[in-house]
Amino acid sequence: MPRPAAARKYGKPSKRTKAERLFAELPQSPVRKSPDADPVACLTEQLSAVKLDPENPQTRKSPRKAAQKSQEEPARPERTSPAKPKTSSPAKVQQSAPVPKPLTNQRNACRKPTSHEPSSSTSFKDDGLRVLTWNDVCPPGDCIVKIAEASYAEVYRVSNERGTSIIKVIRLQSPIKQQTKAQIKAGLVDEEPHSQDDINGELQISEWLADIPGFVIYKERYLVQGKATKELLETHQVFQRRMKRQDPGRAQFYPSPSRYLDDTKFLVVELGDAGTALEDWELTDESQLWDIFFLEAIALARAEDLAMFEHRDLHEGNLCVRRVRPPKQDAAKSRDFFGYSGLDITILDYGLSRAQDVTAVEPRPVAFDLEKDLSLFTSTHASQCKVYRQMRSFLLRADRKCIPPEGHKTPYAVGVDGPLSWDTYEPYSNVLWLAYLYEYIVENFEGPKRDLTRFRKETLELWKHLDPDAGENVLCFGSAADVVCFAVEAGWIKEAQLLGAEASLLDREDSIIVSRDDGHDEDVSTRRSSRRKRL
Repeated sequence: MPRPAAARKYGKPSKRTKAERLFAELPQSPVRKSPDADPVACLTEQLSAVKLDPENPQTRKSPRKAAQKSQEEPARPERTSPAKPKTSSPAKVQQSAPVPKPLTNQRNACRKPTSHEPSSSTSFKDDGLRVLTWNDVCPPGDCIVKIAEASYAEVYRVSNERGTSIIKVIRLQSPIKQQTKAQIKAGLVDEEPHSQDDINGELQISEWLADIPGFVIYKERYLVQGKATKELLETHQVFQRRMKRQDPGRAQFYPSPSRYLDDTKFLVVELGDAGTALEDWELTDESQLWDIFFLEAIALARAEDLAMFEHRDLHEGNLCVRRVRPPKQDAAKSRDFFGYSGLDITILDYGLSRAQDVTAVEPRPVAFDLEKDLSLFTSTHASQCKVYRQMRSFLLRADRKCIPPEGHKTPYAVGVDGPLSWDTYEPYSNVLWLAYLYEYIVENFEGPKRDLTRFRKETLELWKHLDPDAGENVLCFGSAADVVCFAVEAGWIKEAQLLGAEASLLDREDSIIVSRDDGHDEDVSTRRSSRRKRL
């Protein structure tokens, strides 16, 4: 099938592209907005300003050659002060939101124990949280399975007759048993406990994103205190044995539940079940390649607009896939592209993320300071480590050239725009993770070779502008919204799909955990999180 003509026009001048018009009409998620805000008008205003400038060759060389300007701000030289972050886009983007002032946050990277910018609106000290025991979380007859280790939390799947939930378990500052000699010899590295303020930032981001399709459903949070159950210990041991088989040199970072005491406390965040991590999903059909990639791009584009969001850690372990409907069988015959796999995706773990409330009078970013431990950038242990370096290199150099691991040894290094700050909004980081996803699904595709060849051929021009290693003179995407606009103009995503005909907003979900004092006949809706009650 010949490539759609619209795709070949990428980079041509236009007053307002069809993609921009369609994306401006995306159904808005029911997140809290100020009474005077018109979300559709805001999105239209933002995206209608996205235009490529073919007359200026400098805008075609790097993601940051065109500066991000406020609508009230006059034209200025190419380089701006650190307090005025630039867009990563080759397009000129006018943004009505005030430019946030840098904050000082904390981050303890590589193994990703984190410390977060406190947020008073998310403090759970006075939130009236339920206090449960591990027997409440998983009584006999229920099923609990450890499935992952996130930024500073262990992740479990809990199932019972009321449904299935994912719980993130964060140990608060509280006592545990000392390591035995055998545990010390085995190389256990205890994850440090966290204060309540450490975790407020990710909880805040979770609330901002919870109602955006493609992001994990937030149910409830509560405190869990006391000794572990037999089931919790068993699933922890099974998980550690599996990880050791996959990586014999891997250390155990989270304490064994056998060391929990009566006073050991945890914050537990309960989320909707997102399905299977992409790293454990078998890619066998071309339609899955189209849908997984563009569902992620659309979710990120919406989050960019609604919360100035950057994920900054979107590897295959933080993207989940699940089947929500049978695949459509007529995809190959019609040679359409998007919306045939029957899959849905969910983006997880905002441990390294950056976002802010764009409706606030004085919006302040919530972001981690990745400079606290540069081993995240010097490590070569996993393939995603290169993306961390690409993000930091971009902040320092303002172009796509990636600084090698040995060049990331000076914290808060001075770049072209001044001292490095992770508070700045640079949506090009989302493009870097989309490029990572593209390479991952291509390399791990297990279906017919002809399907992969067809996908790569059809998306050749997309990859040209997505590739972080492209030449300096190659135009590049500056945000996930740019990628979505390209896909619509190419004819890959149809108008009805972008307007929401293929997917509805996420349903509300409630906690499936019932304490021994609650009683099973209680109306579960009375246990909704305080956020759900406010909406």
